[in-house]
Amino acid sequence: MSRAGRRRPAFDGVFARPYMIAHGQPAEVAEVPDYLRRLIVPVHPAGWPFIAGGVVVTVLLGWFGGQLLWLGLLPTAWMTYFFRDPPRVTPQGEDLVVSPADGTVQAIAERRPPPELELGEAPRRCISVFLNVFDVHVNRAPVSGRVARLVYHPGKFLNAADDKASDLNERQSFRIETAQGEIFGFVQIAGLVARRIVCQVEPGALLHAGDRVGMIRFGSRCDVYLPDGFAPMVAVGQRAIAGETVLADARRNRPPTAWRRS
Repeated sequence: MSRAGRRRPAFDGVFARPYMIAHGQPAEVAEVPDYLRRLIVPVHPAGWPFIAGGVVVTVLLGWFGGQLLWLGLLPTAWMTYFFRDPPRVTPQGEDLVVSPADGTVQAIAERRPPPELELGEAPRRCISVFLNVFDVHVNRAPVSGRVARLVYHPGKFLNAADDKASDLNERQSFRIETAQGEIFGFVQIAGLVARRIVCQVEPGALLHAGDRVGMIRFGSRCDVYLPDGFAPMVAVGQRAIAGETVLADARRNRPPTAWRRS
């Protein structure tokens, strides 16, 4: 679903607040008028220690000299920008797989899933989304379901665009089982600059598509392993938005009459 196609409430002010909170927007964002809401973007909790550290350094530099203040302001502003966590509107449908990350679709290929997910040896179609340091790094669940396995795997820090990164790099792997019996693999992969994978869910957690599951600092890749029957809806080189861009759709492999029944 494109940003232009998203439905917005036809009201504002105090009456818009319950609507926005019910649709996943943080209460602190819903409190402000629409024109300010477009400028104010929430910050992920993982970023506050970095921002606070930058503020302390900025104050100390400003104490020693006014010109030095800029040496602290610039990195502090960058940290605030990097850890931004904008609200998203996720398309609904049990047949849809949404992007877990902002970034560029780097590859759509048959690839063997990580062994820790216990998805078998047979290759699965995998869609990879590469994040650069300017992208939003908050990751979201690609589908609704239960986190059946959640495994952290230490490793190297190769360039996340390298095919070897899937096997050799540090990663956090999710096995998600849906209510329809489909099993998905979702993997957060650290990159050349990324040195920390932050996970904010526990094994057994029930997720809705588009829910926040964590983030990767600072530049990385996310892989989604599809079960049979799901057709890619994106192309290599296309930009993806976490929680909004549809990566794959099972209905593409069904006759139109089956679409209407579902």
